[in-house]
Amino acid sequence: MATKAGDDPDSLMTLTTVFCLRNLRRTMCYQGLQNKLCLRSDIFLPSEICDKLVNTYMELVHTDSNFEPEESFFQLFSDPRSTRLTRVQLREDFVRDRDLEAIRKQDLIELHLTYCNGLSSRSLKTLACFRDTLVSLCLFGCSNIFYKKGGAPLACNESTEDEEEESPASRQALETDFSFQGFNRLRLLNLGGLPDEVDAEALLRPLRCVTSLDLSNVHLLGTAFLTQWKDRLASLVLYNVDLSEELIGTALELVHLRHLDISQESMRVTKFKMTRKILTAIVQRLLHLVSLDISGHIMLDNCTVPHFEEAMGRPSTEPCKSSIFPFRELKRPLQFLGLYDTTLCNVTHIPAYKVTGSKNEEQVLNAIEAYTEFRPELAHRAINQLFDIARIQHCNQLLRALQLVIAALKCHKYDKSIQVTGSAALFYLTNTEYRSDQSVLLRREVIHVVLNGMEQYQEVTVQRNCCLTLCNFSIPEELEFQYRRVNQLLLKILEPARQDESIQRIAVHLCNALVCQVDNHHKEAVGKMGFVKTMLNLIQKKLLDRMCDQVMEFSWSALWNITDETPDNCQMFLNCRGMTLFLDCLQEFPDKQELHRNMLGLLGNVAEVKALRPQLLTPQFISVFSNLLDSKADGIEVSYNACGVLSHIMFDGSEVWAMQEPRRELVMEKMWEAIRSWDVSSRRNINYRSFEPILRLLPQSISPVSQHWATWALFNLVSVYPSKYCPLLIKEGGITLLEKVLELESSHPETKDMARKVMEQCESFHEDPMETNNGQEVNYEHRG
Repeated sequence: MATKAGDDPDSLMTLTTVFCLRNLRRTMCYQGLQNKLCLRSDIFLPSEICDKLVNTYMELVHTDSNFEPEESFFQLFSDPRSTRLTRVQLREDFVRDRDLEAIRKQDLIELHLTYCNGLSSRSLKTLACFRDTLVSLCLFGCSNIFYKKGGAPLACNESTEDEEEESPASRQALETDFSFQGFNRLRLLNLGGLPDEVDAEALLRPLRCVTSLDLSNVHLLGTAFLTQWKDRLASLVLYNVDLSEELIGTALELVHLRHLDISQESMRVTKFKMTRKILTAIVQRLLHLVSLDISGHIMLDNCTVPHFEEAMGRPSTEPCKSSIFPFRELKRPLQFLGLYDTTLCNVTHIPAYKVTGSKNEEQVLNAIEAYTEFRPELAHRAINQLFDIARIQHCNQLLRALQLVIAALKCHKYDKSIQVTGSAALFYLTNTEYRSDQSVLLRREVIHVVLNGMEQYQEVTVQRNCCLTLCNFSIPEELEFQYRRVNQLLLKILEPARQDESIQRIAVHLCNALVCQVDNHHKEAVGKMGFVKTMLNLIQKKLLDRMCDQVMEFSWSALWNITDETPDNCQMFLNCRGMTLFLDCLQEFPDKQELHRNMLGLLGNVAEVKALRPQLLTPQFISVFSNLLDSKADGIEVSYNACGVLSHIMFDGSEVWAMQEPRRELVMEKMWEAIRSWDVSSRRNINYRSFEPILRLLPQSISPVSQHWATWALFNLVSVYPSKYCPLLIKEGGITLLEKVLELESSHPETKDMARKVMEQCESFHEDPMETNNGQEVNYEHRG
């Protein structure tokens, strides 16, 4: 059987790592003094496992709201005799100085710190502890690390127990004592976003063996210092650096470069103009080049081949056919060429295997892939272009597109622009057109990042995009693995009294779908979250606005669903003045049939709870229910539900009927008349998961009209929808109870006749199980 996109399961290593991190005290650790987490004495972990633990821990912290960070987690790796760390990747403000100090004794080979603004110059001191082993270091976006925080910085071997680090590092005095002196093994260095006050040349001067250097967004006072690595440097990134002829000239002296990035964020922000002469010089001088990025540059002169002179045939990567003149001098095609936000990406023949740009889906996906980690401002624009492709055209690389958008949303959970464009793209990438090609695992990943966005941002656009994306999933089935979380987030969206109307409508729709056709355990759990009160608050607001719209109707529908066979939720409805709102809505909107049906369906659920029925037994309520027996709204539904409420009340006997008016006998007579007026072949807008509330009204002589209503309900359902309801009735012992109806002298002849017809219908269904209900299907939207 063919696998679907994203169907590869997680590795055993990944599964066990996540399990251990979620259950540290049951696997690797114990609770020490002062609730400090300590590693068990019999645990010895190699670097492959330790690296995986730390890096997965960081991922869980940033992407899983149910994951609880451990205050002393990094202390577990303080002793290299029992744990070995070699390659560590940490990101965002979550990381503190004490976390790095905890692992200062480890022989780290790679340390990647990205956007760690919680670090101060204390961590520069800790870095010195890794000078003998560190080969790769990234400090991208860690601008505060070059500034002192209050007080004198500690050396890497001093205690940090009493350190106060509740807030990220705030800039004070610039750290002037740090030097890369002694980092003799350091080969790869990323200083992207280095503060302008830091002298990059002085900082880098001690390094002798650097082969890869990233100075993105760094202000360079001079450029000649780069030539100290001209015999070694293989990769140089100068993204968003102010370019000049001097800097280009220096770069051309670095003849061993294999990757050169002189791109800009946008054409609009750079004064430097790229020329045909410069591109030609780069190709001619840097003979080892396999990767070049010149994105965001304005071409001062035309360096492309006129269209009528272009080589014929399909797009080619051969340099000799290049539509860009300077690249015809390449000895071989480039592995990567960044042309994003340039006119060059639109030509036919580009001598590179992977090109970033905006001409087509391939170029856009390449841009998202290349720029997501360190250039969210570019990734945001590329994702926006992918959104247009998925919305207007057709996405041909669905799996790759989804994985890239998911990765961007995870990587930049706190970047609003990424969250807006990413959630919008996911809406179109998960719709019906693409659904059949997506695996369960992939769709669950989408749900995770969507819920992360909803959790992080209360902004209207993000919330709307996320809610709309959730509508592309089968509810509640596909959301059940995150059932509690998604309900909490939706209820939080609906809390504000004056929410955006479109978001409110979508969120209420989702809430309704989530409590429809789930078990009672789920309904009770959601009820305790404040679901009933939230829906009633929405109804109250709509009443004040004198508006009966979809939000009003969906809210009553959701209450109908969540109170089905859940007495606690029915009690909450009554406690929160639900009956008052029912009467007010009935009076304010006398002609709204859908609204009446939903309200009466809900009250039918309340009436099924014996302990709550006395609260319905008032002259006002009984009169309302009695009058609604004559309603023709929504076919028979309103009349049917009103009769159902009264049937349960009548079942409690005449002794509980303490009121003078209306009289019990007159109400029962109206019930008989209403039932006789209904067409037994009526198609229903209702869904019963169980007949238990109806069946309890059968074998009794207290209220023959209640017995008749129950028998009529069964006859209607098994006649119109035999394939669904005959098996359910048989399974729940309904045939035996119907036989008792026939035995009871108090049973009305009409009731007995109908009971026989129900039994005959079930018997004939047994004999002809292929009965398909004449092509009719039940609408499962409601039952509570």
